[in-house]
Amino acid sequence: YYGLVALSTVVAIGGMLRDNTAVVIGAMVIAPLIGPNMSLALGTTLGDVTLLRRAILASLSGLAIGIAISVGAGAFLPVDPAVPELALRAKVDYPDLVLALAAGAAGAMSFTRGISASLIGVMVAVALLPPLVAMGLFVGAGMWELVWSSGLLLLTNVVSVNLAAVCTFLVQGVRPMKWYEEERARKAT
Repeated sequence: YYGLVALSTVVAIGGMLRDNTAVVIGAMVIAPLIGPNMSLALGTTLGDVTLLRRAILASLSGLAIGIAISVGAGAFLPVDPAVPELALRAKVDYPDLVLALAAGAAGAMSFTRGISASLIGVMVAVALLPPLVAMGLFVGAGMWELVWSSGLLLLTNVVSVNLAAVCTFLVQGVRPMKWYEEERARKAT
């Protein structure tokens, strides 16, 4: 997981700095970000504290690796915020919110309906990897105003992906197996 996060970050950095959308898409194919996010949503839906802890740890450590690599690249490579691949990740707009909500719902459906999670994982990575890389590059380059806006986009997308996944699990009837676990799950949700 950590190796794939690191490699996808490096590929995304190259694609974003060179404004090469195909390379950025390639980075999203590599990125394994669907697992921790769907685990977080499922843990919330079921009230499974152990799963929640593991998912939060995996998600935060994956994000930290991506940000650390991006910050290092931003400190040593020229970062031009006018490049469209970076400029798109320097603001939050309604289409970004819709994209993240759709990605979260699709991610949850991939787990409950037997759809290939690797294909849907690209959609989740679309919402998470580019803003993460942009934020790290902006930190490394000292572009603090852009750090806050790209960080807000990343936070919005993480929350939206997980909220949509929890709602999708609930609509699909995903519940704890035992009746006495229902109250804990309801509180967690």
